[in-house]
Amino acid sequence: MMLDARNSKNPFKKLVADRSGNFGIMTAFLLPVVLATGGIAIDLTRMVQVRSELQNAADAASLAAATAMASKGISEEEAVELAREFLGAQMANLVGSSSGPEGDGVNEELERLKQEAVINAVSTSTSKSANSFDVTVNANYTLGLNGLTALLGFKQVTLAATSTSQSATESKNALSMFLVVDRSGSMGENTNTVNPAQPTKQEAYGCGWSTCYRTVTNYIIKIDALKAAVADLAAQLDEADPDTQYVRTGTVSYNSSTQTETKLAWGTAKSLSYVNALSATGGTASTGAVKLAYQSLIKTSENTAHKNKNGQVPSKYIVFLTDGDNNNTSDDTATKSWCDKAKADGIEIYSVAFMAPSRGQALLSYCASTSSHYFDANDAEELVASFRRIGEEASQAGTRLTN
Repeated sequence: MMLDARNSKNPFKKLVADRSGNFGIMTAFLLPVVLATGGIAIDLTRMVQVRSELQNAADAASLAAATAMASKGISEEEAVELAREFLGAQMANLVGSSSGPEGDGVNEELERLKQEAVINAVSTSTSKSANSFDVTVNANYTLGLNGLTALLGFKQVTLAATSTSQSATESKNALSMFLVVDRSGSMGENTNTVNPAQPTKQEAYGCGWSTCYRTVTNYIIKIDALKAAVADLAAQLDEADPDTQYVRTGTVSYNSSTQTETKLAWGTAKSLSYVNALSATGGTASTGAVKLAYQSLIKTSENTAHKNKNGQVPSKYIVFLTDGDNNNTSDDTATKSWCDKAKADGIEIYSVAFMAPSRGQALLSYCASTSSHYFDANDAEELVASFRRIGEEASQAGTRLTN
C-alpha cells in the first residue's frame, strides 16, 4: 500500500480537500443565522402591531383629556391623571397578551407604563370668555423579543409614541351657515309628540244648533317643532361663539315660492327671529331656496367678512329641511343640481326629512354631503335632536390631534 507523498507531508491540505463533512460544518455556522432571521421577521411584525396600538392608546388618552378640560372644566393636574389612566386602560389587553397569564407581572407592567409616560396638560386663555387646552402624551413600551432573535444578542426593544391634542371652549373655526326651511301648509299639521306644557286642549265641534267642546290631546305642530329645533341649534352655536366672532347665519323659507331671506349676519339672533315669525301655508317648491342659500354662501363678500373679523376663511354649511314632496318632480331635479354645485364648492349640506314621505326623503338623502349628514326625524323630539347634533358638529371647537 502506497501513500500519496504530497498529502502525507501536509495533512491539513488533505482535510481541506475532503468535502464529506462540509454540509455539517456549514449547517452549524448558518443555522443560528437562519433561525435568528426568522425570529427577526416575527418580531418586526409584532413591533409594528404593538407600535400601532401604543400610538392609538396615546391618541385616545390625549383626546380624552383635552376634551374633558374643555367640556368638564377639569384642572391641568386632573387632565394628566385622566390621560394616564386612559392610557393604561387602552393598553391593558396588549400588556396582558404580551406578559402572559394574570399574575405574571401584568399589573406591575401596566403601572410602570402609566407612571413612566410623560404627560403635559396646558390651559391657555384665548379671550375674556374662552380658553384653549393642549395635552401631550409621550409613552414607551418595552417589548420582549423571542428566543430566536436573542441569538443575535437582542432581548428587548423599546417602542415610543407621542400624541398631542387640542381643545377649546369656543369655536376656533369660522363658519357660515344658511338654513333652508319648509313652511308649506303641511308644516301646520300635528306631530306625534304631545305638548308637555299643555297636554290637552278644548276642541270645538258641532252639536245640533250650538257649538260643543271636547277635551283632546294637544300635539305639538310641525312649525312649532321647527322653531324649537332652530332655537336649540342656535344655542349650540352661541355657546361655541359667545362673542360672535366666528359664526354667521342666514335663513330662507319656502313653500310654493321662495320667501325673502334674512341675510347672513354675525351670530344667530336674526335667523332665530326669522324662524319664530314663520307660519305654515302653501305648497312646496325647494329649488329657489336652495339656490339662494348656495349663492349667498359663495359670495366673495362672505369670505371677506370673516377675514376682516377673525382672519379665517369660513367653513360653510346649508341646513335643508322639508316635511313633504315638492309639488313638481322638476323641482327635485333642479334642487339636486344646486345641491351638487354646493357640494362641489366645498359647502357641507345637512338635510333633515321631518316626517317626510319617501320622495322627500330621497331628495334630502341625495342632497346630504354624506349619509351621516342626513337625518330622518319622525317626531318633534327627533327633530330637535337632529338640529342639536348639527349645531354640535358644526360648532365643535375642534378637539383634534395636532401631532
